[in-house]
Amino acid sequence: MSAVDSVGPEAVPQLQAQVEQIIAEAKKQGASACEVAVSVEQGLSTSVRQGEVETVEFNRDQGFGITLYVGQRKGSASTSASGDAAIRETVAAALAIAKHASEDEAAGLADAALMARELPQLDLYHAWAISPEQAIEQALRCEAAAFATDTRVKNADGTTLNTHQGCRVYGNSHGFIAGYASTRHSLSCVMIAEDGGQMQRDYWYDVNRQGELLADAAGIGQRAAQRAVSRLGARPVPTCEVPVLFSAELATGLFGHFLAAISGGNLYRKSSFLEGALGQQLFPDWLTLDERPHIPRALGSAAFDGDGLATYAKPFVEGGELVSYVLGTYSGRKLGMPSTANAGGVHNLFVSHGAEDQPALLKRMGRGLLVTELMGQGLNMVTGDYSRGAGGFWVENGEIQFPVQEVTIAGNLRDMFKQIVAVGNDLELRSNIRTGSVLIEKMTVAGS
Repeated sequence: MSAVDSVGPEAVPQLQAQVEQIIAEAKKQGASACEVAVSVEQGLSTSVRQGEVETVEFNRDQGFGITLYVGQRKGSASTSASGDAAIRETVAAALAIAKHASEDEAAGLADAALMARELPQLDLYHAWAISPEQAIEQALRCEAAAFATDTRVKNADGTTLNTHQGCRVYGNSHGFIAGYASTRHSLSCVMIAEDGGQMQRDYWYDVNRQGELLADAAGIGQRAAQRAVSRLGARPVPTCEVPVLFSAELATGLFGHFLAAISGGNLYRKSSFLEGALGQQLFPDWLTLDERPHIPRALGSAAFDGDGLATYAKPFVEGGELVSYVLGTYSGRKLGMPSTANAGGVHNLFVSHGAEDQPALLKRMGRGLLVTELMGQGLNMVTGDYSRGAGGFWVENGEIQFPVQEVTIAGNLRDMFKQIVAVGNDLELRSNIRTGSVLIEKMTVAGS
C-alpha cells in the first residue's frame, strides 16, 4: 500500500482502497469479521512570546486502527506504517489477541441492516492557505494588541495559531465504507497582568472550520488582556451558600459531565450517578438537551458514528426528563438497548436557553459568584459529588464588585441540574456543546 499524498477530500478514495485491502487481508487470515478506521492528518502550529517566535511546527501523521473478531472474541491492533508487510503483521497481531481473548456476548460489528446508507455532505473541509510567515505575523499582531491594551499587562504566556486538516475513513466487513475530510483552525492568546505585587493570567481564543472566519487577531489579544487585568486584586470570600453563575465557556463542562454520566460505558460498568435514571425528571421542565449532528461546518458534525451507523437528530432531555442514554453498539448490547448512533460521542449538543444575556442573569442572581475559571478534576462520577477550585467575580445587587480567587465551589450534580434557574443567550459557539451562561440556585462557596 502506498502512502497517502493528500489529506483533503481527494484522499478519501485512496484511504477507502486501503481499508478494503485490510479487510480482505483479515478475512484471508481467518477473521470472521473486521472493522478498520484510518486517518491521515497534517497541521501547522506557530507560537510567539514577548515578540519572539518560540515554535514553528509542521506535523503529518497517518494511522490504522484494526479490530478483528473471531466469533465473539475481539482483538485490536494499530500501526502508523502503510506498507503491505506492516499491514499483514498488524492483522496477524490483532488475530493473535482475538484468539487469546475471552468470549464476549456483546462483541461484534453493528447489525448490517443498520449501516448508514445516505450520507449528507456537511461541508467540514476548508483548507487555509496560510504560510508559516503569515501565521507568525497574525500571532505577533494578536500579542502586540494585548500589550497595547493596558500598561498593567507586563508579560505573555504564549500566543498560538494552529491550522489542522485531516481525512478519516471507516469501513467494516459488512461492506460499509465511508469517509470525510475536515479542518480546524484556532488562535489563542494567554497574557499576564501585574499590579501591586499581584500577578494574574487569563486567555482568550477562537476556533473555526474556516480560518478566514476566525475572530480578528487584535480583538482576541485585547480580550485576553482585558480578562487578565480584570482579575487584578482578586481575593477569597468568606464561606457561604449562594447562587453561582457559570460563564458560557465553563457551562459546557457541566453538560459534558452530564453526557459522561448518561454514556453507555459508565452505565454498564455501574460507575455513574445516573444509572437507571431513564424517564426521571433531572432538570427544570423548560430545559431540553438535543443533538443536531448534521449542521454544515459545525465543529461537532458527523454523518456516521464510530460503528458506521447514520447519525440523527434526537433529544437526550425533553421537558427536563431524561429520554435517552448515549449509546454505541457495544454499550447498547451490554444494557440490552439499541445503539443511539453515538459510538465515539455526541455530535453538537444544544442546550435550550432564554432571552437573557449574562448581565441580565447577574441582575437576576443579585448576590453570588460569577465563575470564569475552574481548576482540578473534582468530580466523583459514581456519586455526582462536585468540588472544584474556582475563580471569578463577586456580585452584589446584580453588579460585579471585585475579582475572586482561591475559593472552592461544591455541590452534587443531581441537585445542580435540578436547580438550574436560567440559561443565557450568550451561546458558546467554539465547542461541541452549545450553551449560554448557566445560573444555579445555590452552591457552597468555600473561601477564607
